[in-house]
Amino acid sequence: MQLKTKLANSELTIGSWITLGHPAIAEIMAAAGFDWLVLDMEHSVMELGEAQAIIQVLDKQQCPAIVRLTSNHPDQIKRVMDAGATGVMVPMVKSAADARVAVQGVYYPPRGQRGVGLARAQGYGASFPAYQQWLEENAVVVVMIEHVDAVNSIDAILAVPGVDAYIIGPYDLSGSMGRPGDLNHPEVQAAIEAVLTAGQSAKKPGGIHVIEPDPDALQQRIKAGFNFLGYALDIRILDSICRNHMQQIRASL
Repeated sequence: MQLKTKLANSELTIGSWITLGHPAIAEIMAAAGFDWLVLDMEHSVMELGEAQAIIQVLDKQQCPAIVRLTSNHPDQIKRVMDAGATGVMVPMVKSAADARVAVQGVYYPPRGQRGVGLARAQGYGASFPAYQQWLEENAVVVVMIEHVDAVNSIDAILAVPGVDAYIIGPYDLSGSMGRPGDLNHPEVQAAIEAVLTAGQSAKKPGGIHVIEPDPDALQQRIKAGFNFLGYALDIRILDSICRNHMQQIRASL
């Protein structure tokens, strides 16, 4: 079953973040069984060429590749989709107008405003009609709710046709509320709860990024009602395992 269908059915999916631009990282993480993987071009040094190489690896692993953009700009959306991405994760969506820009950047006219080019996604020109059909049936648009303005406009954002899911960026959200990093503050928690409630009312799948690789924390978010969850990221998984193992090894010496 395609990711877009799972999202439409509000099925639980668990993904993770890739910030290290090496295909082997993506291959290992896809083989581990994540339902989707995000290529983070916003908070890493990953370039478009590296992203395409990783998308190619994920395609072979049949793991959907979602690109987290640096901004909600049609030119970047067009380029990552042309590279073969399954979809985009759009940062700092604060309004319904922002959400519409993202959707229009993914789809061709008349539904959207994406420019037409012939690249990897279109079979380098050999399969453009097939890609048009694939796009309508499979492309995924995820909006990032990471500002208090987005919380205040959440119903309108989730009502935009073409928005498939949302994910909360807890650190930026807390920062926009004047409490950077204080994720447990009552006001921040209330904002997160408001977004969750709105998503459930709109029957729109959504989640939050569980930054640290902590299965118990992930389970708590699932029990809370989130069903589109980002679990850790490559560098935190690597760092956590290395540190924990070395602490155990040195403690046993």
